Amino acid sequence: MGTGDWDVADVNFEVEEPGESELLAAARGGDREAFGRLVGPLRDELRAHCYRMLASVHDAEDTVQETLDRAWRGLARYQERGSIRPWLYKIATNRSLTLIERRGRRALPADMSPGAPLAETAWAEPYPDRLMIWTERLSPEARVLARESVELAFVAALQHLSALQRAVLLLCDVLGYSARGAADLLDTTTAAVNSGLQRARKAVAGQLTEPSQQRTLEALGEAAQRDLARRYIAAWEAEDIDAIVAMLAEDAKYSMPPLTAWYEGRAGIRGFLEEGPMKRRWRFLPTRANGQLAFGTYMWDADKAVYLPGGLDLLAVRGTRIAEVVSFLDADFTAFGLPAQLPETDTARRDDFADRPGL
Repeated sequence: MGTGDWDVADVNFEVEEPGESELLAAARGGDREAFGRLVGPLRDELRAHCYRMLASVHDAEDTVQETLDRAWRGLARYQERGSIRPWLYKIATNRSLTLIERRGRRALPADMSPGAPLAETAWAEPYPDRLMIWTERLSPEARVLARESVELAFVAALQHLSALQRAVLLLCDVLGYSARGAADLLDTTTAAVNSGLQRARKAVAGQLTEPSQQRTLEALGEAAQRDLARRYIAAWEAEDIDAIVAMLAEDAKYSMPPLTAWYEGRAGIRGFLEEGPMKRRWRFLPTRANGQLAFGTYMWDADKAVYLPGGLDLLAVRGTRIAEVVSFLDADFTAFGLPAQLPETDTARRDDFADRPGL
């Protein structure tokens, strides 16, 4: 590790914690362990914030690491005004804005037709639910808001905003900062924040026409979620196209980032399944991503005699039907607690099904 690096994992969190002021004073004196205790509890929520800004888990993690490195090196210049949290958010937000500026505004693929799924046009990536465990310490209302703010549709909609609009919407509507507070963090004016916020709210509202998945799944209930997941898995593994299609909404969409091809409606999705996926054997494992039902899908590889990753399927539910499937072909299965491959005989997988949280 470089001189500016540090690792929260090295900190012993079992000891009684001193207050933030004491930790800050010790960190300013060069105590790296005190700095780790000071910022460690905020790391996961900072990662979620950077993910919302950047739609990439990898970029979010790198940005958080850079944020904490800069905070460590800049402690002498930090003016203590209560919690260190706003200062860290200031650094993280501005580092995200810099990264967005560096990579430029990515043009849509030439063959992306109008009406394409948001996740396709925004290059959004899935986010493991295990990285949202920190929300358990929030109030029920705040927890729902935090989890709604990493849902795929919301994160994808954010990517269609300008960088500044994205930042002010997140700071004000997700993190609860006032326009003046957000202006201070962004080194801009309150008027600029209010203007950007108004435009951002209007743009996102135009993109998001469905209730959040948090609300939808809560209304559906745990038992119905389990039943839906079980039926979806059973239909795919039985190669039952009729059963899969019957679970879809009439206007359902199916896409496979990073491929630009996508399919809409029961007939369109049926045709795609018949011509492509259903020519292979599949096994599915349930997981959770972006607060939504998700599955690691595995294709049979006859040469290796194992099932290998095919894509991470993220489902959006409307009522009791599936409104959208986004299959992330390049997803890192290990990040979602999924094995790198499955044997042909996998009874242990069946036994493990009931123990998976949220399913």
